[in-house]
Amino acid sequence: MNQDLANTIRSKVDIVDIIGERIPLVARGKNFFGVCPFHDDTNPSMSVSREKQIYTCFSCHATGNVYTFLMNYEHMEFKEVLKYLGDKVGVDTGKISVSKKTSQLDPYYEAYQLSLKYFQNNLNSSVGKRAKKYLFERKIEESLIKEFEIGLSLESHNDLTSYLTKKDYSLADLNKIGLSSDDHDIYQNRIMFPLHDVNGKVVAFSGRIYEENGQNKYVNTKETPIFKKGEMLYHYTIAKEECRLQKSVIVMEGFMDVIRASSIGIRNTVALMGTACTKEQENLIRRLSPNVILCLDGDDAGVQATLHLGEQFLKNGIEVKVVSLPDGDDPDTFILKNGKERFEGLVESALNFSDFKLQKLKEKVNFSSDEETANYIHAVIEETSKIEDEIHREVVLKSLAKEFDISYNTLEMRLNHFLQEKKEKEPIVITKKQEEKKDKYTKAFEQILYFMLYNDWIISQVEKEKLIFPLEVMRSTCSEIIYYYKKYGTINVADFYTYLQGKENILTFLNHVLGGNYLEKTTEEELHLYFEVTREYSRKQEIKRLTNLMKKEVDPIEQAKIVEKIRKLRLGEY
Repeated sequence: MNQDLANTIRSKVDIVDIIGERIPLVARGKNFFGVCPFHDDTNPSMSVSREKQIYTCFSCHATGNVYTFLMNYEHMEFKEVLKYLGDKVGVDTGKISVSKKTSQLDPYYEAYQLSLKYFQNNLNSSVGKRAKKYLFERKIEESLIKEFEIGLSLESHNDLTSYLTKKDYSLADLNKIGLSSDDHDIYQNRIMFPLHDVNGKVVAFSGRIYEENGQNKYVNTKETPIFKKGEMLYHYTIAKEECRLQKSVIVMEGFMDVIRASSIGIRNTVALMGTACTKEQENLIRRLSPNVILCLDGDDAGVQATLHLGEQFLKNGIEVKVVSLPDGDDPDTFILKNGKERFEGLVESALNFSDFKLQKLKEKVNFSSDEETANYIHAVIEETSKIEDEIHREVVLKSLAKEFDISYNTLEMRLNHFLQEKKEKEPIVITKKQEEKKDKYTKAFEQILYFMLYNDWIISQVEKEKLIFPLEVMRSTCSEIIYYYKKYGTINVADFYTYLQGKENILTFLNHVLGGNYLEKTTEEELHLYFEVTREYSRKQEIKRLTNLMKKEVDPIEQAKIVEKIRKLRLGEY
């Protein structure tokens, strides 16, 4: 590994920018915080330091520099990351060769890529005129056709199958990945919309009829080794950057809604391809932005899906707003009828989920009935108890008191009752400590190593002290720090991470130390207090060794010598 090249590239890259392109980061003080992608996280527990150019998760203790983040997040090898970042900042990495990874799934991805080009060629040839006319009538212009890689399957029952078998794909494989059924094409005379996985690879299609022929409106790819519907979101890879810029993600039902929104310049959108949302999809949404806006269909089914999804997201720590569309409209039809400004206005004035839910509660109440009115007031107070923000709760209660001429105190008493019930129902979570409690000696040795990483002058002090670290990994880490310092004349933790690539035991221990609650700066006087603790440890270990030796010694004279050594050690004379 060329350490100088790696350091040069790393110095030109800002870790905040690289991580921020992949997960939403929020500035808080000197650092930036986001939801850690390396464990099932609900709160922003990952801290990214622009000053130190490292990241640390306070929950799972994942720690490292820009290289380790990309290696773990993108599943790339170090050379791949080096080349990727080098190209990004304009540093020549021509001498670095990256071997292409192969997978048994590669032929399936290649078959889908070939199918994509085949369908696109069909649409752009003379046989695609009727399909293009239909798309243009639906206000899907040429630019959108190209952006979303829309294509066309032909009327013949085996055009694609024949084409792919000539490319040496077996019928068994084509059947397995959902492109053929026996010797017949799955998709016939349909406009083809490709579906991409989270890495941007085409893994499935949705084929839509464009001429009434009595067939199902849509035919979608079945689940295959490369396509799991519940693990992807439509438009995810394109939306990532836009969500980062807009600081929000708009969740829709279908791909036509996303395509229509894109036609008016709104691209921070993803589609669930339905109304259910799996845990995997929820995590993908969370990675896009902490600010989620639900924009589902305006019919009863869409409203019920919005209520269900909103509850699901809130339960898992995701704040939600809702775009409420008129009954019968979906984002596609609403934008076509009302235009960009009206839709943008709805997005900008999106309701908090709790307000949307209260609004929907009210629509079904017969207020001429005292019983229904009372039930409604109880339901509103119960929903208000789920609102975390106290000011928001107070605003709802005051509005309710004014609307129905009820004492605010009466409503507040009822609210407190619900809040108490909620508190009592909350499960008591007993967390098992992940690590044993460290004794003062372990803390002292780890603190000294931490000091060495951020204070060059301490390295020479540690060498003079000739510390004997209790664990091999501590000794190895100390040796690497000293060697690195002597070679490069300074210690930069972000670059030190790069230097340690391949030394997994030391990297793991370094993550452990940097994830600890240790001081970064110290004085010479304070440092020597830590040294004294390590000397005490060494004396105790030597006393233990001599005591065991004395038990085995049979010569009284030798026993006396050992006793004297133990006495002096206890007095601190050794």
